Amino acid sequence: MATLESVQNDIIRLLGAKVEGDLALTADTNIVADTGLDSVSVMDFVFELEDEFGITVPLDRISDVKTVRQLAETVHGLILENA
Repeated sequence: MATLESVQNDIIRLLGAKVEGDLALTADTNIVADTGLDSVSVMDFVFELEDEFGITVPLDRISDVKTVRQLAETVHGLILENA
């Protein structure tokens, strides 16, 4: 079973592949403001997370997510719900 920490580390790894430059991603990284990703890129990233973790991320669960930590908590919760 994936832990919150392992989910967060996977998100940081996957997000790092999408971000140009030398941005050091952390749990507190704001996914939109700090990475420069546009809304289409963010949605593509969410689809990638769905494939990676075998989950479906409802829009109402993702709409208030701002940071990597919040995204990890949301994804981890969905993993636990589907277990």
